[in-house]
Amino acid sequence: MGALRTKMIEEMRLRNFASRTQKSYLAVMVGLAKHYRQFPDQLTQEQIRTYLLHLQERGLSSSSQNVAISGLRFFYQQVLGWNEAQLFLPPRKRTWRLPEVLSPREVERLLGAAVKLRDRCLLMTAYAAGLRVTELIHLKLSEIDPQRMMSRVEQGKGKKDRYTILSQRLLGELRRYKQAYQPVSWVFFGKTRNDPLHITAAQKVYNIAKQKSGIEKGHGIHTLRHCFATHLLEAGVDLVTIKTLLGHNSLQSTQRYLQIRQPKLGSTASPLDLLDLRDPSL
Repeated sequence: MGALRTKMIEEMRLRNFASRTQKSYLAVMVGLAKHYRQFPDQLTQEQIRTYLLHLQERGLSSSSQNVAISGLRFFYQQVLGWNEAQLFLPPRKRTWRLPEVLSPREVERLLGAAVKLRDRCLLMTAYAAGLRVTELIHLKLSEIDPQRMMSRVEQGKGKKDRYTILSQRLLGELRRYKQAYQPVSWVFFGKTRNDPLHITAAQKVYNIAKQKSGIEKGHGIHTLRHCFATHLLEAGVDLVTIKTLLGHNSLQSTQRYLQIRQPKLGSTASPLDLLDLRDPSL
């Protein structure tokens, strides 16, 4: 793409797009160019729409299709200056899935299955503070405040700072961890103490502990963030507080945990159990 690629990167940087968003949008345009073996600015609206149908036929998820649509819109409308008449791309309908949540006892089993001190601290931090995996691996020692019993999350999703709670039990484990591993800047470092732990390494820690504990629910370490929110809600913490701790933009994002809290659903009787049925075999 050459000059077009450079211009697209400049436009995304001017808008302060996250690095992952920039990579995703560039990958969309590279895929489009490779598919037709033409520069993207030489394609017609019909070709672009046909390419989206191709992605759909390949079985790409609705969320991935929406990323592709967003990337295409940005390039053609913001970089090339096309209007809606030149490029109309209808968004894909999003699927809505409720998160799978572990019970407190299952979380205990999961943490107990993490034998190494570092691995146990990593999982405990994800659960105790409700962190996203990117926030977890970029957590710095300077962001843990024992005096206020809070942890600062710098530049989380949406380039926003926030504070979340610091568990007394976690603080004790982190002190043991610090003494044993001697981290310099990042709490959980990678190959060297000057590099943060890689996302895949954090996911691997979760998956190994999950396998050892015999737990089948939950997809990835992000499950512990869902557990954090759900268990707080079940303990009586209000939604607004949980929203603040999670760093959600909208209360609507937090409200989905209302649909899976156990005390409310678990105490609801099935209508079948309310019927006075006789055993036909008697």
